[in-house]
Amino acid sequence: MQQHVVKMASFLMLVVFLSLVVFSVAQAAVTVDCGKNSMSVRWTEANSQVDLSLLRLGGCSPTQVSVKPQGSEAIFYAEFGACDIRRMVTINELIYETEITSTTLSKAQPIYYPVACKHERPEDWVPPLYDPLLFHIHGQGDLTFRMALMKDDFSGVATTTTFSLGTTIPIAASVDQKTHQPLILLLNECVASTTPELGPDSQIYPLITNMGCLVDSKKTNSRFLPRNQLSEIRLSLQAFKFAIGQDVYLHCTLVAWDPRDLGSSKKACQYDRNSSRWVLFDDPSQSSLCSCCDTNCQGRRKREITADSFTSTSVLGPLVIIEN
Repeated sequence: MQQHVVKMASFLMLVVFLSLVVFSVAQAAVTVDCGKNSMSVRWTEANSQVDLSLLRLGGCSPTQVSVKPQGSEAIFYAEFGACDIRRMVTINELIYETEITSTTLSKAQPIYYPVACKHERPEDWVPPLYDPLLFHIHGQGDLTFRMALMKDDFSGVATTTTFSLGTTIPIAASVDQKTHQPLILLLNECVASTTPELGPDSQIYPLITNMGCLVDSKKTNSRFLPRNQLSEIRLSLQAFKFAIGQDVYLHCTLVAWDPRDLGSSKKACQYDRNSSRWVLFDDPSQSSLCSCCDTNCQGRRKREITADSFTSTSVLGPLVIIEN
C-alpha cells in the first residue's frame, strides 16, 4: 500500500489491486483505498464548508458521517458495480470510475471530483458470463433490481434467445422495494452491443438514451407497455438489424425514483408517430417533460443529488437476431 499527494487538478488514478491515495480538495483531505472488488473513500475537513451528508460517491450517500472538534468526516464504502461505479475495459487495464459530488445551499461552487481505481488486467481475465434469459442485481439500500427476457404474453421467462428480424423482444424489469417508500422504476438508458462489457471501442445500437427517451420508437414499433404496478416496467422492442446473426447484449441502466417528482432526467418517454411528438408514458398530460428528447435532457442538479435515487445496471444476453 502506498501514498501520494496530488494537486486538485489531477485525476486520481489508483493501480493494481490495493493502493492508497490522499489528495486535497479546497480545505478537504480525501483518502481513497482501492481493493480488489471495492473502494472506500474518507473525506475529512478541519473547517467544514458543506454539510457532509450531502456528499455523494456516484449515487451513494456516505456510509458514515461524524462531526468532531478536530473536524468533520464522511466515509463511503462501495463495491464495484454499485453506486454508479462504471467499469471500463482496455487491453491492459480494468478501470472503475465515479465521482464525488455535492450541491450546497450557499453560493459556493458545487463539488465535483473524479475518483478512479485502475487495476492491471490479468492475462486470463475474460468478461463475466450472463444468464441469457435472466439477470438480477442487488442495488442500494437493500433494493433488488431484476430484468428478464419474457414470453410474448409476459406469462413467464422466455424459452428462447433467438428472434427474427421485425418480431418483438419482450423485456420486463422490476425492483423489490422492501421497506422503502413507493418508488417508480424507469429505464434511464439501454443500448445493444456485440460485447458483454462496454468499452471505448464497443459498437452500440441505441435503444433508450437521453435519460429515458425510447429513441428506437421513433423509427420502429418499439414501445413501453402498460404497467401492472409502479415498481415494474415492460418494454416491447422490435428486433433490429444491428449485428444480424451475431451475439447481442442489452446493457440497461435502471432507476428507482420518487413517482411524485418526475422530471426531464427521470422519465419514460416514447415517440407517437401518429401525432409526431414525444409522449410521457406514465402521464401524457406531462409530455412537456419529453420535449428535450430530440436535444439534450438535463436534470435539476440539487434535487437529483439529495433525493433518494437508486440505480443499477443490468445486462441481458447473448441474444441473436436472424433474418426471416
